[in-house]
Amino acid sequence: MTIRVLLADDQALMRATFRTLIDSCDDMEVIGEACDGKEAVELAYVHHPDIVLMDIRMPGTDGLTATGAICKAPELSTTRVLVLTTYETEEYVAQALHAGASGYLGKDATVDELFTAIRTVASGQPLLSSGATRSLITHFLTIHISRDRPAPSGRLAHLTAREREVMALAAEGKSNDEIASACSISPLTVRTHIQRAMAKLEARDRAQLVAIAYQTGLVKPPPPAH
Repeated sequence: MTIRVLLADDQALMRATFRTLIDSCDDMEVIGEACDGKEAVELAYVHHPDIVLMDIRMPGTDGLTATGAICKAPELSTTRVLVLTTYETEEYVAQALHAGASGYLGKDATVDELFTAIRTVASGQPLLSSGATRSLITHFLTIHISRDRPAPSGRLAHLTAREREVMALAAEGKSNDEIASACSISPLTVRTHIQRAMAKLEARDRAQLVAIAYQTGLVKPPPPAH
């Protein structure tokens, strides 16, 4: 299946570069280009892309606002946002994930890293693989969520004990294979538990499930790096 990508960047040269790279892959294609956040949202409604490759700093409606608009729209429930930006500050990462982005990548990434990121996010997995970056993301994400949206009590009540266990391990950044080994179950069973937890909690993808794990206190954030 071909991954349909919408580009959102105010620099025409960057869009042209990304289009050339992405269109060179047999399993990806660029289906539209937006020069700002407002156009990105409008084109997302028109094309229903699998991935929106979103810059943050754009004139008018910025990428964070556009990300929130796309991720909150029921009509775009199958569209995921991968933020690709020069600005990798902790606050931007927190705001992007809080808005609903499924991944966050710096523009200094290699071509292979970009392709892997697109495929990872398109498959429903969050791009939170770096241990050090993940620690900062989860720390600031937790602060951001707890400040703006207090977690409702009993939100995890409908989950089974195994679903909570698997969800917690996923929130710690473990892969399905690692979770399977820790719980003595198969990777397929892990995937089933993840999908059931997402359905019960109405999480659009694994990244949001991770956010809920920290929001509800199922997993405690690591201390900030010194």
